[in-house]
Amino acid sequence: MSQSTGTTSGTATGAGSVRLGGTAQEQHDDRASVGELFSHVTEDISTLIRQEVALAKAEATVSAKKAGKGAGLLTGAAVAGHFVLLFLSVAAWWGLGTLIGNRGWSAVIVAVVWAIVAAVLASVGRKQLKQVDGLPQTADTVKQAPNALKGKEELNR
Repeated sequence: MSQSTGTTSGTATGAGSVRLGGTAQEQHDDRASVGELFSHVTEDISTLIRQEVALAKAEATVSAKKAGKGAGLLTGAAVAGHFVLLFLSVAAWWGLGTLIGNRGWSAVIVAVVWAIVAAVLASVGRKQLKQVDGLPQTADTVKQAPNALKGKEELNR
C-alpha cells in the first residue's frame, strides 16, 4: 500500500510538476514569440525606412535632372537676351550714327533673330521646369506608413 501510495503521490507530484513545468514552458514560449514578433516588426520598419529613402533618392535624381535641363535652357535664354541687348544697343548706335545709310538695319535684323532665339529658349525652359514633379511616390507611401504600422493597410487603398 505504501508503494501504491508512494507511486500515487509520486505520480501526483510528477503530474503537478509537469503542469507547473508546462506552464512555465508555455510562458517562456510566449515571451520568445513576443520577442520574435518584436524582432520582425523592427526588421519590417527598418526595411520600410530603407525603401523610402531609396525611393526618395530615385525621385530626387529624376527631379534634379529635369530641373537641371530647365535651368540650362533658361541660362541659354539669358545669354541670348544679353545678345539681344548688345545688338539692339549696337543697332541703335549704328542707326543713329548713320541716319541715311542701311548699316544699322543689319544690326537690327541680327538683334531680332536673337530675340526670337531667346523667346524660344525661355519657353522651352519654362516648360521643362513645369514638368518637375517633386517626390510624389515618396509622399504617397509615407502617408501610408502610419496605417501599415497599425495593421490597417486596407485604409491605404
